[in-house]
Amino acid sequence: MQGNETIEGLIRAFADPSLGVRHAAIREIAGRGEEAIQPLIAALETARDTDARWYLSVTLAKIGESAVAPLIAAMQRITAPEFRRYAAAALGEIGEPAIEPLIDALATEDAALRGFISRALCRIGQPAVEPLSRRLNDPDEILRSCASLTLLQMEEGVHVMLQKTVGEKDKAE
Repeated sequence: MQGNETIEGLIRAFADPSLGVRHAAIREIAGRGEEAIQPLIAALETARDTDARWYLSVTLAKIGESAVAPLIAAMQRITAPEFRRYAAAALGEIGEPAIEPLIDALATEDAALRGFISRALCRIGQPAVEPLSRRLNDPDEILRSCASLTLLQMEEGVHVMLQKTVGEKDKAE
């Protein structure tokens, strides 16, 4: 890959039959960092096949923390389930830097979006348990409920919910 190729041209390389070309495009685009985020999000919105969506989400995940806020904002704006599924996968792969912004985004009225956000948090796993646990007493009812439901979906979070339930029972007695 030549370093002077446009991001859009590199994105088109995801359709190349050569796996080496596609992997080189991921590296080159991810290396461009923040300048690549919006073109990747735009391409993810219009992508028509799962392979393209996968390569786009992998590249966004490799960019990392700087992609978190733009991805969440795009998920709030773009309601297409396929877009949200792959954006959530990218956020889940970004991991710990995405936890607090994802939890904050659970407070939305958009139930479908909450589901995708919850999936991203479940994908992150153990590192999200404690931050979600802190939100079990949040004043926002939607956020509190979503934190609880997300923890119940997570193998690591089930024991936290059981401890909370047992602790509340003990206080009542």
